[in-house]
Amino acid sequence: MLTTIKKAFITAGTCSLLLASPFALADKNDHESVYRVTITNITNSINFTPILVSSHRKGVSIIELGSVASAEITAIAEGGDIGPLTTTLNKNSKVIDVQNSAGLLGPGQSVEVEVSANNGAKHISLASMMLPTNDGFIALNSVKAPKHGSVTYYSPGYDAGKEINDEWCVNIPGPTCGGVGPSAEDGEGFVHINRGIQGIGDLSADVYDWRNPVAKITISRVRDHD
Repeated sequence: MLTTIKKAFITAGTCSLLLASPFALADKNDHESVYRVTITNITNSINFTPILVSSHRKGVSIIELGSVASAEITAIAEGGDIGPLTTTLNKNSKVIDVQNSAGLLGPGQSVEVEVSANNGAKHISLASMMLPTNDGFIALNSVKAPKHGSVTYYSPGYDAGKEINDEWCVNIPGPTCGGVGPSAEDGEGFVHINRGIQGIGDLSADVYDWRNPVAKITISRVRDHD
């Protein structure tokens, strides 16, 4: 867990991702189009930390339901830190572009992130922490970008399974709670659908609980590179 959520905003994936080769680096510069990814927070009271968005070829996976969360996803889910996943993706020969939004995305708000792509890289992944939660996050995992126009996806609230959902503010970073550390007990041990806020700690379920989905994501092909 990060010592503060501020560190997550300043530092800008998955085990088994391949390292880039010199030939792959040349491919990264062969951009042909730009995709605008619009993320809308459709919860009543949850905030999203800075959102990492990546364009890549088929075969890149940042999460798998029922499996252990990677260290990179854990950093996002527990502290909003996109730095480790950014670094890992940038070393991957199948990844074309990695960008991110800035600041918190509040309920009802939208943010746009543009990523470059080429003919061989028409898949999009993204991730962001949900606040206030112990280790909740949103994600898209290698979804297809449209050849023309737009396509819309929805993300549920995921749980990284890395720390118990005790809902005590001491274990939850961000402006609502201001916590600095993980809970003392380990979590469920695998990525799954988050159960929401149950009101068992400092957080009121009446205020902070949600129903899935929590994020609306529209991917639009907006232009070709000159």
